Amino acid sequence: MKLYMHPVSTACRPVRQFIAENGIKCDEELVDILKGAHYQEPYVSLNPSRLVPMLEDGDFRLTEASAILKYLAEKYDLPSYPKDLKKRARVNEAMDWFNTQFYLNYGYGLVYPQIFPHHKRRSDEAHAGAVEWGQQGARNWLQILNDHWIGTQNSYLCGNELTIADYFGSAIVSIGELIGCDFAAYPNVKRWLDHVKKLKSWARVNETFNGFVAGNKGKEFVRV
Repeated sequence: MKLYMHPVSTACRPVRQFIAENGIKCDEELVDILKGAHYQEPYVSLNPSRLVPMLEDGDFRLTEASAILKYLAEKYDLPSYPKDLKKRARVNEAMDWFNTQFYLNYGYGLVYPQIFPHHKRRSDEAHAGAVEWGQQGARNWLQILNDHWIGTQNSYLCGNELTIADYFGSAIVSIGELIGCDFAAYPNVKRWLDHVKKLKSWARVNETFNGFVAGNKGKEFVRV
């Protein structure tokens, strides 16, 4: 198997984390998204969406981090994707919630416009309005994550067992660190994220990402 990836990518990080934690044999091929390699051949012919990650397992190719996590968990019969119908449905729900609700406001509304030039709006006024909209939405979703998904009793998103939803969700939530979010206003979120960060391969897998976080320290950002 081969994973086409970039170590700073939000979507690649949970897949790389899952592979590392479970000792899955998988080669990696760097697609330098910071230099636009995902828009160039030969990658475009392999993945017309021009995104990472992409998993190649023989002649089978799979894109989208959520789908890759599910595929790997199924392929290796791992308990982090429970077989019980209702427990699995809850994991699917959490991952869909992050993808379709949380990430829109938090990632593309708040975080990315402040750190990536190609996400900046046309005018300063439009940009400030977009970031404010993202901040408001992010606060709403963080509160729901804090109160509903995690709460005071759960160690993880779907109870007290680590699932692929935690790999997926923690990678998304942690991008707030790029703009200096400390999640003090959301204690259950902070507790959960700190818990996931205790995974044995977290520091190694996130080394490049943590370098980006360190490089942004001291800068002014709109935060939650």
